[in-house]
Amino acid sequence: MDPAIIGVFIPILAISLSMPLAAYGIWVGHKQKMAKYELEARKHDSGSSELVASQAAQIQDLQDRMKVLERIVTDGGYDLATKIEALRDERPLPAALEARAEPERLS
Repeated sequence: MDPAIIGVFIPILAISLSMPLAAYGIWVGHKQKMAKYELEARKHDSGSSELVASQAAQIQDLQDRMKVLERIVTDGGYDLATKIEALRDERPLPAALEARAEPERLS
């Protein structure tokens, strides 16, 4: 073979061998980035599940408070504001409120 032809084939051979290696390097880099993004997504998902659990606990707490408020409003003790105003004004309580207050004192 002619040395000039060998001189042309060596760079061509080097380039043709380096291209698959470069492509493999790009592919490996892409896989690493995708693994990193997947890991971050899993962390975010676990964080969002903690957020959902926290919100569910807050909702349950608010529902419990609402039940207590409903009990207070529907209870006979809701006339407390009227009783306080009666004490401030030193006026006698209406008879209906006094009748309801009597069983409360006994219990």
